[in-house]
Amino acid sequence: MRFLLCVVAFVALAVSERVVSEQELATYTFDQYVHDFGKVYLNAHDREVHEFLFHKRVAEALAHNRDATQSWKKGVNRFTDMTEAEMARYRGYKPSVSVGLGADPNQPCDTTQIPYPSKLPDSVDWRTAKPPVLTPVKDQGQCGSCWAFATTESVEAYLAIATGNLTILSPQDVVSCTPNPNNCGGSGGCNGAIAELGFNWIKDNGIATEAAWPYTATTGTCTPHPMTASVKGCNKLGVNNYTDLLVAVATIGPIAVSVDASRWSPYTGGIFSGCDTERDMDIDHAVQLVGYGSENGTPYWIVRNSWGASWGEAGFIRLLRHTDGTSQWCKSDITPSDGSGCDGGPSTITVCGECGIWYDNSYPYGAYYY
Repeated sequence: MRFLLCVVAFVALAVSERVVSEQELATYTFDQYVHDFGKVYLNAHDREVHEFLFHKRVAEALAHNRDATQSWKKGVNRFTDMTEAEMARYRGYKPSVSVGLGADPNQPCDTTQIPYPSKLPDSVDWRTAKPPVLTPVKDQGQCGSCWAFATTESVEAYLAIATGNLTILSPQDVVSCTPNPNNCGGSGGCNGAIAELGFNWIKDNGIATEAAWPYTATTGTCTPHPMTASVKGCNKLGVNNYTDLLVAVATIGPIAVSVDASRWSPYTGGIFSGCDTERDMDIDHAVQLVGYGSENGTPYWIVRNSWGASWGEAGFIRLLRHTDGTSQWCKSDITPSDGSGCDGGPSTITVCGECGIWYDNSYPYGAYYY
């Protein structure tokens, strides 16, 4: 069954997904949706279940978008008809409960002190860097490999910053080869891990290009490929440290971050504040922070996702940025071992910032080509 799901996921990567405008939403039909997003169902009952969810989510989006107090928009995308379990496959990251806590000797990143400049720019956007440092937005499919994409995208960026050359590297290399003996963030491959382990794998073994080892949305088998680049190590930012995160993305480069993305699925644009609720958070996804700014006085983070360029704002999401850096924006993650975290970790952790974005942040250093 797992093999079948992986094959379906890989085929889905090749489907061209249309961006449905907000103006179309009120009259957009399920039949149009099935056609536009290449949906295939197991049987008539399965189709009925997904059609019900489609209509429910469209109604929710229309109501949400009519609310003038909302800073972001909902719409139609590949997730609109999915069950919660189906959507969860596109996240797959489980929190490493020992990140930053010193409980796992196999996590390789150094703890670094970020020098704080006297003044930071009002906005930073690595998408507009010249020469460019970000490769095109990628799509992980229904494989819990977000951690490998956050790893690979960060190495791509730091190679470009160091050398001026932008190369698309292989997330499949990281997915198939990175060992995870302590079950940090999952059991490895498509079942989850963490960016820190990916950085360590690349430091010790190098990484191939995407052209040499294309992505398959399966865990696959680690086999020899020509290695193109490597890093000398990785650094960890302070746990739940807003200022560290802001300064790092402003002065060093893009940062691999972990977040609670459980409410991101319907996002189509604006400044997302959907995690700013009374409920606890559950870190479940790894992404790349690529900048910050503000719009009409509302500050935001710029985050690159791995759900394809048709999702969100051309593959990106802007998260509300709480600028005071206080514990007011902290919540509990009461299921840090849900699925699996690092073996032997605590039963509850504290995560801070919108969607927990301050919690677990790292980046590679010393990137080089062979």
